[in-house]
Amino acid sequence: MTSPGIPPEPHGHAAGSTQGHAHGHTHSHGPAAPVSVHLRKVIAAVLIPFATAVLVGLVAFWPGSAPSHERTGVGFDRQTQEGRVVKVVRADCADLNAAQVPPTGDTSTPSGREAVAEQSGRCAKATVEVTSGKDEGRTFVEVVQPDAPRQLREGQGVVVAYAPDAPRDLQYSVTDVDRTFPMALLAGIFALAVVVVGRLRGLMALIALAVSFAVLTLFILPAILQGANPLVVAVIGASAIMLIALYMCHGLTARTSVAVIGTLISLLLIGLLGSLFIGWASLTGNTDDNTGLIHGLYPGIDMSGLLLAGVIIGSLGVLDDVTVTQTSAVWELHQADPAMGVRGLYRAGIRIGRDHIASVVNTLVLAYAGAALPLLLLFSIARSSVGAVAGSELVAEEIVRTLVGSIGLVASVPVTTVLAALVVSADRTGPGAEAEIPAPARTGRGRVPAPARTGRGRRRKA
Repeated sequence: MTSPGIPPEPHGHAAGSTQGHAHGHTHSHGPAAPVSVHLRKVIAAVLIPFATAVLVGLVAFWPGSAPSHERTGVGFDRQTQEGRVVKVVRADCADLNAAQVPPTGDTSTPSGREAVAEQSGRCAKATVEVTSGKDEGRTFVEVVQPDAPRQLREGQGVVVAYAPDAPRDLQYSVTDVDRTFPMALLAGIFALAVVVVGRLRGLMALIALAVSFAVLTLFILPAILQGANPLVVAVIGASAIMLIALYMCHGLTARTSVAVIGTLISLLLIGLLGSLFIGWASLTGNTDDNTGLIHGLYPGIDMSGLLLAGVIIGSLGVLDDVTVTQTSAVWELHQADPAMGVRGLYRAGIRIGRDHIASVVNTLVLAYAGAALPLLLLFSIARSSVGAVAGSELVAEEIVRTLVGSIGLVASVPVTTVLAALVVSADRTGPGAEAEIPAPARTGRGRVPAPARTGRGRRRKA
């Protein structure tokens, strides 16, 4: 029955003993995968060609770097440098000529009332020093209106925009606040919390996060700017992120492989539905100043394809969570009751999945609604009807993004559950055999005779 010479399992690792019992080998790096060698070969036959195709796609579409262009000086396309506020002086806005009352004196309009308030208010005259670039040490004056949402204070770090074609006194202006330190501190607290609670697995999750960000910034974004099809690039990049993140965080096991296959099927469904409804609803993807600037700088980019790529990438993170959870649930159910068949495992797993569906879909919808909250507020101010709001392209994009992603999430639960149930039930030598082995290994404390450890499995049952 068992092959002689199998090293003892000091902690009763049943998976290793089971694999040795069935196939004449063992795994010395911890518990073996809870499926047979045959099933692992079947899974590998599916995933190895897929991983190879992803690798070939990365090589074929690798962009090198984003193409250069002449800066427009508009929005995010401005040249920027670092700066620091060295002095702030309060003065009357009238003395600084920061605002002018309308010649008619009309205060019935919002702009007129704002001009009157600024004329009689107190403005801030900030002296800002440039701390980076070729003009390091140069200073300029920035006037801040009393009702401006961002007020400057002495010693504050700022981001300054540089306009080389403007007159010398107007070349620099404050465009934002330097948030490097608080953002870095928050990232450090997040990383510390993940490592403290998750330990090694948390550390691997952080590494996977860094790799995912690298794939996004080094492959997906530059490839799209180079003119590659956004959908193809998104599928390749998302697949690479999925493979790296799942296997790094959850190990190179059959359980993780089932989650990968379930995620892949769900991503394909999201891509098909997204492509269908984005085209059917005539969504252009060019709806605001940022997308308009991108289209102006790179007219060859397919903006509707970019919208679909965003749907796929945005859905990937939540899909990973759902598929891994469902696979783990089915595996644990089978370990608790090895006699449970495919139908029983599916029914029990889908009951867990229904709770997950409710919470995840609600999370996804609220996340998109929160991102679009200022836009929804504008529609509320305008007293637009629900139909008019939903029919506008700005909101329709978010609706399609939310519903397509949610359909993929909902579909991932039964797909992954049935895959996991089929895989774990097809293995008749793994978890079912594990239940008979651990007891003697844990309670013998060296009393189990040598023959029992070298292959005489019948003596253990006796």
